[in-house]
Amino acid sequence: MENKKDGTFLPTHGSYRNLKVYKMAVIVYDVTFYFANKYLRVGDRTVDQMVQAARSGKQNIAEGNQAGKTSSETEIKLTNVAKSSFEELLLDYEDYLRVRKLEQWTVENERLKKMREYLMTEEFMADYSRLVERLNEEEICNLSITLINQTVYMLRRLIESLEKRFLAEGGIKEQMYRARVEERKK
Repeated sequence: MENKKDGTFLPTHGSYRNLKVYKMAVIVYDVTFYFANKYLRVGDRTVDQMVQAARSGKQNIAEGNQAGKTSSETEIKLTNVAKSSFEELLLDYEDYLRVRKLEQWTVENERLKKMREYLMTEEFMADYSRLVERLNEEEICNLSITLINQTVYMLRRLIESLEKRFLAEGGIKEQMYRARVEERKK
């Protein structure tokens, strides 16, 4: 990384709010909050577990992105924590369906195929909260499972790109050293 004209060496970082994976994480959190409060009993530890896993995923994307300005290692670690939180949440939704003998939709299921197509639209992103209110518990669980799988996939890809960037640019200490060497050459 070259020293910028203004003399700074810290990498520029876009806002986590613009990341598609963060926007998906917000939806997963909102849907989970709605689901847990509508379908689980008050006082059930699963309510807190599910909401906290969804929150942890969302928050760690934001925190990792912001920490990435000075620590590639922290950014990668927190992004992986986000992925792990969503994978934990995925198990809760699968457990809910299994113990209640509700159907977890497979890739052959026409409802899942239609849902996957709809989830990729701007219409869904803008209007997901009204959709959720019209769904039953089986549909919300399958919606959440699909959203979580998509979010985990995006997080895996993000981690891969962060690792590649680290290999190409190094960490903050290497960037600081290069900036100092460039400054001395002037």
